[in-house]
Amino acid sequence: MAKHGLKEPTRLATRDDDSGLYQVIVETPKASRNKFAYDTRERIFCLRKVLPAGMAFPYDFGFLPGTLAEDGDPVDVLLLMDEPAYPGVVVQARLIGVIEGEQIDGKKRVRNDRVLAVAAATHRYAEVKKFTDLPQHFIKELEEFFVNYHRLEGKAYKLLGCHGPMTARKLIDQAAA
Repeated sequence: MAKHGLKEPTRLATRDDDSGLYQVIVETPKASRNKFAYDTRERIFCLRKVLPAGMAFPYDFGFLPGTLAEDGDPVDVLLLMDEPAYPGVVVQARLIGVIEGEQIDGKKRVRNDRVLAVAAATHRYAEVKKFTDLPQHFIKELEEFFVNYHRLEGKAYKLLGCHGPMTARKLIDQAAA
């Protein structure tokens, strides 16, 4: 008798073959101070940490299934959409770019890039096709969020640059598990 239950989110396809869109698994909703992460061993979403008062995730944050980034986790995605989602929700999205960065913990340096994507089902960001379609201050605020987020963990985060959807696709192709 076969077991029935939820599908392992990390084993979902990275892309939807019919639409060509990427499948983003939301871990942490927009405006949350709670940082959730999928625990592959326990097969459940867990609370990993709570951000300090006054700091919250600026947009939904998740990952691309079927990928493995240099930091040992699936590729991170910052997802722009009209309303926050919930941990574990799959959102079809198109790539608009990537914030490339390097996490520095003591002498150890690890690439920790964040793909930028827009939910396919959106009104507010429907016209955004690449990160340069967003106001410059918007990108600057995202970069500062990641710098401060790592600083609170006692790590440094060095920004290496922002690039468009083609660079994001190459990053994802290289990280295909």
